[in-house]
Amino acid sequence: MPFESNPRRGGDGRLTAALDPHEQGPQDACGVFGVWAPGEDVAKLTYFGLYALQHRGQESAGIAVSNGRQILVYKDMGLVSQVFDETTLASLNGHLAIGHTRYSTTGASTWQNAQPTFRPTADGSIALGHNGNLINTHELQRMVTDLPGPEDELELHTRPLESSTNDTGLVTALLAHHPDTSLEQRALEVLPQLEGAFCFVWMNENTLYAARDPQGIRPLVLGRLERGWVVASEDAALATIGASVVREVEPGEMLVIDENGLRSHRFAEPQPKGCVFEYVYLARPDATISGRSVHESRVEMGRRLAREFPVEADLVIPVPESGTPAAAGYAEESGIPFGQGFVKNAYVGRTFIQPSQTLRQLGIRLKLNALEHMIRGKRIVVVDDSIVRGNTQRAQVRMLREAGAREVHVRISSPPVKWPCFYGIDFATRAELIANGLTPEEIAASIGADSLGYISLDGMIDATGQTDDRLCRACFTGEYPIALPDESLLGKHLLESSLQAPTLGKALPVLNNP
Repeated sequence: MPFESNPRRGGDGRLTAALDPHEQGPQDACGVFGVWAPGEDVAKLTYFGLYALQHRGQESAGIAVSNGRQILVYKDMGLVSQVFDETTLASLNGHLAIGHTRYSTTGASTWQNAQPTFRPTADGSIALGHNGNLINTHELQRMVTDLPGPEDELELHTRPLESSTNDTGLVTALLAHHPDTSLEQRALEVLPQLEGAFCFVWMNENTLYAARDPQGIRPLVLGRLERGWVVASEDAALATIGASVVREVEPGEMLVIDENGLRSHRFAEPQPKGCVFEYVYLARPDATISGRSVHESRVEMGRRLAREFPVEADLVIPVPESGTPAAAGYAEESGIPFGQGFVKNAYVGRTFIQPSQTLRQLGIRLKLNALEHMIRGKRIVVVDDSIVRGNTQRAQVRMLREAGAREVHVRISSPPVKWPCFYGIDFATRAELIANGLTPEEIAASIGADSLGYISLDGMIDATGQTDDRLCRACFTGEYPIALPDESLLGKHLLESSLQAPTLGKALPVLNNP
């Protein structure tokens, strides 16, 4: 059952984007983690796994643990290190756990929408975490509404269950309704009806489950501990806890892990369309996706960018940290020295203190500052991973000019972002994407750069080591691998109007399963 939220105040779910919403870039998907390991401290393993996946979601974090008799869920708004402490983790005892770090793509950033979601039934309970975004949410809501009724659910004799307004809560409700069959069989019935991107980890009291959508848009890997199994969004999380990588979970595959070992089910034919933006920005540089090092892909993007858009300059600098590998590749290929032109504040996290309009106008610099002695009098190539609205790059160019740069040449290791993502990345709306209304030359003028160069689509794809037909490139091309429903049935807050959370801003009490 969900724990009472920690009385100490954690993060508010808003990183530096809250300081200026117009500076917000592409927001990550979510991070999921699951472990089945009797005899191990599964709560702490999950905590450190989530810590390694923090880059994938910073709004909320949660862990669900089972001791074989009951599932306890603890979740709250904020970073993993803000939500959990030693006391909390010590209370989460068991042999099986799942965890989640969230950036909201469907449903508001509220406690009710934090994950794992939880659902009790007459013959057990379910906790579930989701990375990705479903596009048939409206249909799933109807399916949940049409379920026969609550007679198979545990009578709680208390206030209503948490009422989430996201696609994950709907899937949890559908899985929880299995009066005449097992949860495993019910999952094989529900999963083929889901459309969009999903990597799920879920559990009942004794079994860990994981599943990946038929397109494999978001990554999911399987690992091995000496006394158990692990699933995680990225293999970097496995390395953090000392687990060895076994393989990626295949598109259209469901894994089941319990005392009888691991078994696999194919619930749909694989149609691989992995997200290319995982290589560009989302994944950690030390991750490996489809056999290709993400770091090496980014370095290669920089090399190709240097060949496609050379320029005479004195120094190549990255926008830390996302632009660093590509900047190294650009410097290597061009022969221009690589250096650090920006200093990043390593301790920028969540803050409740909002700057005044005057401070905004003065250009409050919480994230980056320019190294003036490196910049002054030089022709600078500054490498970043993407341009969304252009506000961030405009501020960076202005900062370099103020530090004395003679010239500023911007190089971007992805093509122009022109289309929104409906599969788990929260870009700006199409109208807000600067590349939709302006040519590269016009964008360069808009951000104040002397020149601007984007890597070509082919150059980016070649750098990933994947073939074009195995990647989703929709944010660059508008070609969506999974057909989208009517625009009226899409959107982050689609369910807010029809599902009202009864305990907004509050947590539910501790409850014990029978």
